[in-house]
Amino acid sequence: MERTQVVHGQEAIDLETQLVHEWRVTRLTGLGIPRPIAEADADRVDWHQIAKLVRRGCPPALALRIVR
Repeated sequence: MERTQVVHGQEAIDLETQLVHEWRVTRLTGLGIPRPIAEADADRVDWHQIAKLVRRGCPPALALRIVR
């Protein structure tokens, strides 16, 4: 993703935080977590742990509950 806007200080931190949040949401939704739930939990769970459980056959919603 290319950034064309120049930002400084707190704005740069906020932009980076938002980009990381969106990346996590994308990972969670890719695992089958509905977007609204992914939005709420993206910064509180480790998506790697959820992915491991889902790969082993655990339903995404249950994997999220376990990791929470």
